[in-house]
Amino acid sequence: MVGFEGLNLLAVLAAGAAAFVIGSLWYTVLFGKLWMKLAGVKKQHKDPYMPVRFLVYLVGQLVMAFVLAHFLIFTNAVTYVEGLTTVFWLWLGFIAPITIGGVLWEKKSINLFVLNNAYNLIAMGVMSVILLACK
Repeated sequence: MVGFEGLNLLAVLAAGAAAFVIGSLWYTVLFGKLWMKLAGVKKQHKDPYMPVRFLVYLVGQLVMAFVLAHFLIFTNAVTYVEGLTTVFWLWLGFIAPITIGGVLWEKKSINLFVLNNAYNLIAMGVMSVILLACK
């Protein structure tokens, strides 16, 4: 049953916030220019919708952390290796197959797929470590 039983909601908030921060750094400081080039995004000096975009992104990361916390419970993951293994299989089974559609049907670069999915895998891994550390 999916609910709040057995969940540390502060850990879920911390995990979602951590993924948000990692994503913010990933797509700006670390790989921002590369991502913009690969995604075909033009730099805008002022985007009036940026606060809304960040809010939606943060909510998405919090939802992901909440669902991941459930999967860690469902798989009885206790150690970091078990958590990271759970994350890998979730990434391989759900994230990667869905995002490969961008390459296959939208003619996006395989390099963009790799860049985005490396972030997804790392962010989910960090989330699992936080969630398990706070059990």
